[in-house]
Amino acid sequence: MNEVEWMPRQPKAEDLRVGLISWAGSYLTFETYKNTVTATAKGLGRRQTWEILVSNKHDTQAVVRLRSLQGFYLLCEADGSLCYGRPRTSHHGCFLIRFHRSGKWTLQCIISGRYLESDGKDVFCTSRALSAYHMWTPRPALHVHVILYSPLNHCYARADPTMGRVWVDAPVPCLKECGFLLHFQDGCYHLETSAHTFLSHLGRLVSQASTQTAFHMQVRPGGLVALSDGEGGMLYPQGTRLLLSLGSSPHGGEEWLILQHCPTWVSLRSKTRKFLSVVYDVEVCATSEHVTPMSLFQFECDNKSPTLQLRSANGCYLAQRRHRRVMADGHQLESEAFFRMHWNCGRIILQSPSGRFLGIAANGLLMASATIPGPNEEFGIRLANRPFLALRGRYGYVGTSSEHDLLQCNMDQPDCIHLLPCRQGIYHFQELQGSNLLTVLAPNGFYMRSDRSGTLLADSEDITKECIWEF
Repeated sequence: MNEVEWMPRQPKAEDLRVGLISWAGSYLTFETYKNTVTATAKGLGRRQTWEILVSNKHDTQAVVRLRSLQGFYLLCEADGSLCYGRPRTSHHGCFLIRFHRSGKWTLQCIISGRYLESDGKDVFCTSRALSAYHMWTPRPALHVHVILYSPLNHCYARADPTMGRVWVDAPVPCLKECGFLLHFQDGCYHLETSAHTFLSHLGRLVSQASTQTAFHMQVRPGGLVALSDGEGGMLYPQGTRLLLSLGSSPHGGEEWLILQHCPTWVSLRSKTRKFLSVVYDVEVCATSEHVTPMSLFQFECDNKSPTLQLRSANGCYLAQRRHRRVMADGHQLESEAFFRMHWNCGRIILQSPSGRFLGIAANGLLMASATIPGPNEEFGIRLANRPFLALRGRYGYVGTSSEHDLLQCNMDQPDCIHLLPCRQGIYHFQELQGSNLLTVLAPNGFYMRSDRSGTLLADSEDITKECIWEF
């Protein structure tokens, strides 16, 4: 695994989605029916999420526009009032963001020179004199399950439960130890590992979150973040083994990490209970009784299309080749590397570009031979790098209500739902609908969905937007 050449999926060069928190702790909010913005919301949702579109960037500042998820831009008018819509000129809606050492941002209107501020309720641009009321704290709006990539070291952070440390030494983020839950609490962040331990200021993994596991975050366009203890110490890879720990003298931008949603890695098992694995560099066969790194495949799928790609740890994609063989030597945009997926009670069926279905030949090789799928063409699928799920639906995360001790789906922070079989011994089938999206088919034959009130229901015959869960 250490010699694998893995090209990570880079975030869009200059785009970033954040929530902006005012000095009063409330979020900059897109008010759908009022043609304005406010700062009254206490949680981060779709109306509090803004795309930061960069037109010019320097080390400590950038010229940007703020665009809501509904596609409208934040605009500052001549009288200092704010509205949303489409820019009328090249500078209309442009702000100069300054990145302060505290991790906070200020946004100055390019045309008027006035700063974006809030009184805890309304938002406006009237003052040219900078004060604490103009400070905004950016909170990344991505899913809480993340990976951390060091662009300087070309490796991912990996928790080591045996040593109680975090190393930046994983070339491929296929293991569960590369995933972290990023908890936001009281303006700080806590990094929780897949074993439910937390990274502390001493560079060790501890069992409980506390002030010693709380980090301040600086955010830059391009998905870059830097974590600090708020007292001058920065978190960055150190030493020959690249231990992730606090230090005071990072060089060449060592402290900047790329924060990304944790990718989905799966294992596939044939009807003979053997795992699909890549052997001899590119051959794919079902001969292994145990999961190895070469039995893991990154599940890449657009939820708007029924096709998917499976990327091996060797960096290549599964693709149909001559004589109906399927090999791990494909490229991302190659048509032969796209497979149509079908689901049958939690088992996946893959159809090749030729229309034939993938199955296991007598010699164990993966072939695209069958014209009609049967048991030999059904594969058991398991999320390989997720010992738990943090589910986010249309109205928020799935979590436990403190008032009623019931699962709700409108929470700002998630509970970790362990993988199947799930709560109270009842089996729910999970069907992947995208790279990080799934549906849950309940025992009654209906799909689980979220309700605007926060209630979880299992009553949908069809897959609607309320049935799609991000994980």
